[in-house]
Amino acid sequence: MSAEVIEEPTRPARLVTLPGVYAPQHDTHLLMAAVNREEIGPGTDVLDLGTGSGALALHAAQRGARVTAVDVARRAVMTARLNALIRRRRISVHRSDLLSALPGRSYDLVICNPPYVPSPLGRLPAHGAARAWDAGCDGRAVLDRVCEAAPAALRPGGRLLMVHSGLCDSGTTVRRLSEAGLLAEVTERARVPLGPVLRSRLRWLRETGLMDEADTTEELVVIRAEQP
Repeated sequence: MSAEVIEEPTRPARLVTLPGVYAPQHDTHLLMAAVNREEIGPGTDVLDLGTGSGALALHAAQRGARVTAVDVARRAVMTARLNALIRRRRISVHRSDLLSALPGRSYDLVICNPPYVPSPLGRLPAHGAARAWDAGCDGRAVLDRVCEAAPAALRPGGRLLMVHSGLCDSGTTVRRLSEAGLLAEVTERARVPLGPVLRSRLRWLRETGLMDEADTTEELVVIRAEQP
């Protein structure tokens, strides 16, 4: 089994990504920058939801946090454990559909880079690499579940940091988190080149009105929500 090696712009060390596992990209780095602005240190309990390669979990662990990472894909769990071993960081990695394997546990910081790419398929993929990005016709199939689950995962004063595409309507995310009792806002915005998945769906995205004919970039947003 071959593995792709990815250089982290903010770190000289390297990450391994097994085939089919989401490799760090613009959204990872934008969320990592948001994590850098949070108070994290020894004694901070962090949860990385949908860890993929483990890049964000490892970043939090480097700052001294106690980190739990979960992913629904077995290969992602293997990759995160492998990278933790290579980087000599102690991270607890579990296979879990969001919080299903962590009942009753809560955290000071929850980090999440969920699948959010709109897909012409009405169903979510059960297997394969597309599981890391396909998220239903409006891109919100997983986002809405995170909004629903987040309050129970946050301690008083706990924070959620979540990144997703502007195509998925950041206003809806803020509204859903606010309705769940959290103090939510968009804290980061960035324009990035269209990736290969969006480029392959450009015609469909324009036909459905999710993108304009003139759009040549994608907006990424980071949502920060805090438990009062």
